[in-house]
Amino acid sequence: MTRTLLSRLVLVSALTGALSGAAFAQEEEAEGRKVSYKQKTEIDFEGLDVSGELVKPSSALVLDRKKASFNPLIKLREDFNAEMEQSVDEVK
Repeated sequence: MTRTLLSRLVLVSALTGALSGAAFAQEEEAEGRKVSYKQKTEIDFEGLDVSGELVKPSSALVLDRKKASFNPLIKLREDFNAEMEQSVDEVK
């Protein structure tokens, strides 16, 4: 177990060193030159002839699934007559 842990640590440290060196190289290279872009780019497609055909599936599979019905776990009450009578008795 110690051997695999040691090998993993060596691998991670080697990868970290390799990646950090590449990042420093890019920063040094970018400092020496200035990049400028045009304000507006125009692309002319008039000289191109684009041809093709519409490809769509030959058939469609439509499954009509019926709605799942579950037994209700909560029973909805239709009236609260008993509670209403108790509340009237409490007010009196």
